[in-house]
Amino acid sequence: MPAETEIAVEDTVVEEGVVGVSRVEEEGDIAADYLEELLDIADIDGDIDIEVRNGRTYISIVADEETDALKTLVGSEGEVLDALQELTRLCVLSATGNRSRLVLDISGYRDQRNVELVAIAKGAAEKIEGGSTAVALPAMGAYERKIVHDAVAELGLESESEGEGSSRHIVVTAAQQD
Repeated sequence: MPAETEIAVEDTVVEEGVVGVSRVEEEGDIAADYLEELLDIADIDGDIDIEVRNGRTYISIVADEETDALKTLVGSEGEVLDALQELTRLCVLSATGNRSRLVLDISGYRDQRNVELVAIAKGAAEKIEGGSTAVALPAMGAYERKIVHDAVAELGLESESEGEGSSRHIVVTAAQQD
């Protein structure tokens, strides 16, 4: 059964009185076609939802029931999901010549993980408040580090990424007093 696509678009391009397709809307369409084909090849049922928020395309693959096949597409700790996101971005780059910042989510994994990442940031903040001068967090990918950096900043602390490659991690410290 082919996947259904639902599109919610907030930003279109108006040029000389003609409404055109925005870059992010185009990238969403290309990504959805790619992912629909992938789901068909893998014989996995799922619906594809596309949403544009703040100039970025968010694509979700969801199903009426959580299936093992969708869990497999997420993988342990999201590594398969990250790989699919990167492949989808490469597909968009190949088709448009433009780098994409699209975010792919499957069965709400990223939303759930975001809650966990904010809890990790709050845990580090508690350690700093308890007297630690610096708290090193576990290694994580760039997308997750961005979420943690933002959460740490909202808590009034500072954070910095350290390390290389798969060992790259965040170190949280108290904000510098001027």
